[in-house]
Amino acid sequence: MSTWDIRRTTKSSTDAWVGGVCGGFGSTTPIPSWLWRTAFLFTAFAWGIGLLLYIALWVCMPKGDG
Repeated sequence: MSTWDIRRTTKSSTDAWVGGVCGGFGSTTPIPSWLWRTAFLFTAFAWGIGLLLYIALWVCMPKGDG
């Protein structure tokens, strides 16, 4: 079983709707990108924290080679 290394996570340039954050998580974790998008949207509409977290990740995550 492989573990997720957060240091390898980069924004995706191929699987990106807005900033590539969910595509990057989808490519480095066993969770698909559509599920990451659903989770961010749910938390954005429910508590608003999802939008703030997504923006912070969009700014801080390195751009992937693509």
